[in-house]
Amino acid sequence: MTIDLYNYDLLLIFLISAAVILGCSEIGRRLGIRTVGRGGKSLATLETAILALLALMIGFTFAMALSRFESRRGALLNEANAIGTTALRARLLPPPHRAESLALLREYVKIRIDITERPLSLETMTAAIVRSNEIHEALWQQAKAVARKDNEMVPTGLFIKTLNEMIDDHEKRLTAARNRVPNIVLLALYGIAAVASGFTGYASGIETRRSRLPVYITGLLLCAVILLIQDLDRPGAGYITISQQPMIDTAASIAGFAD
Repeated sequence: MTIDLYNYDLLLIFLISAAVILGCSEIGRRLGIRTVGRGGKSLATLETAILALLALMIGFTFAMALSRFESRRGALLNEANAIGTTALRARLLPPPHRAESLALLREYVKIRIDITERPLSLETMTAAIVRSNEIHEALWQQAKAVARKDNEMVPTGLFIKTLNEMIDDHEKRLTAARNRVPNIVLLALYGIAAVASGFTGYASGIETRRSRLPVYITGLLLCAVILLIQDLDRPGAGYITISQQPMIDTAASIAGFAD
């Protein structure tokens, strides 16, 4: 059975990973004590190689998570701009299409804020996406109705153009939210960290002056760094969140438009 880390709370993951990594350190330390005087120090090169591999994996995974975090932030800004521009051009439409389009856009921007302001269940998220698609269709019907009366570039053509961009940005933002660091990469990172902690504990065990504290501090720091990577890769569900201010500003602007 595959363990999907995205299904578990970050605090729970931290506690379990800390227990496993510190446990590996302690096992390594006890093995190191037993091998003192029997060539244990010859594994120093292997320990260095594993720690280097761990550093490489952490850097690689952190870069993946950070790039996805930046993509989500950019997608949010682009969508907020597209919604704002669509609302501005909707004000050029003749009545009653102007009022109906603005009402739909006010509801739409509220949905976009709600789905990222707090963690939602799968059912609630699915319902929000379905409603967003329904609003897309309703706005498109408004555009078609206006085009039948007036197919000029201004204002009908401009409204249709930005509406199309808004719909595209909706899908881009959903794709960015779903694009995460592969679960197997995170599991491999934890595995390498556990092995590296074991070798670190082993190195501590073969030393003349033995101390658990540096080994335990190193293990906890490893857990904290990996947790930071996972937090970056959890949009709306972790401790590090993307500011919704662009979307909030857009909602405030649309709310002030006169029908």
